Amino acid sequence: MSAPRQPEDWVGSTTTIRGEERLGLTTLPDGRLLRDAVAADPVSWLGVDHAQCWGDDTRLLVKLLDAGQRLPVHAHPHDDFAASHLGRAHGKAEAWYILRGGTVYIGLKEDSTGDALADLVSRQDTEALLGLLHEVEVEPGDTVWVPPGELHAIGAGVLLLELQQPEDLSILLEWDGFEIDGPGEGHLGLGFERALAAVTTAARSRAELAMLVQQAPASGSVFPSAADRYFRLERYQVNGETVLERGYAIAIVSRGAVDIDGEPHPRGSTILFPASADSIPISGDGELLVARPPAVAH
Repeated sequence: MSAPRQPEDWVGSTTTIRGEERLGLTTLPDGRLLRDAVAADPVSWLGVDHAQCWGDDTRLLVKLLDAGQRLPVHAHPHDDFAASHLGRAHGKAEAWYILRGGTVYIGLKEDSTGDALADLVSRQDTEALLGLLHEVEVEPGDTVWVPPGELHAIGAGVLLLELQQPEDLSILLEWDGFEIDGPGEGHLGLGFERALAAVTTAARSRAELAMLVQQAPASGSVFPSAADRYFRLERYQVNGETVLERGYAIAIVSRGAVDIDGEPHPRGSTILFPASADSIPISGDGELLVARPPAVAH
């Protein structure tokens, strides 16, 4: 669940909405918070290697986002900025798998500066802010990689699956016309001059843009390799029987109907798997998207 102003469903969440104590957290069928269950037994939930490396930090937040209106221009800080200025364990890299197409906006068309962005923010020149960004049409099955610091916005009508680092940290450049307290919330309590220092001001060439927005392969890992250090998304085309390998995972049935471990799951179902579960038999006729934390380097 999420705040009323946000068109989001947080899935498998151990993360709270910024400023909230419980809102955003996932509750398991037995009534426990997923956050508390993972903290009590990180090895069972996340696996030995993951727990030895990162403790009870799942390193993953999954969202389903349905943009009823265009979402405002914003960016997210990187790890170093979040640690030094906010005392947070993560910044916020994110990537999207498009479920229903439309328009997205990402990356500057021309180089800018912090002062130029600050001027547009102070005047709330929303047309100019949006005009800074590449406008890209996306279709179901496309992916969009949003590195930390990258300015972006999502057009009305787009439905997407989002994987991100488990933080709720947004630097808002635009709020006029949106139900958002931009002057109060948009700078993460840092003031806009400091917050905008986390925003990428270098332009993205068309070649670089093509690396951010791609068509997903039919199966296997779907995000660019640059995202692997943050999270992974796997795509399974289910036509008959296959197996989901062990490991902490959040699965979403994106097409058709899929039987998972003998239980039917229609399109739109979300399923959480602990690392302690054996390999999971899958059958049916559909598509399964499987979100995982980053792999532990050996």
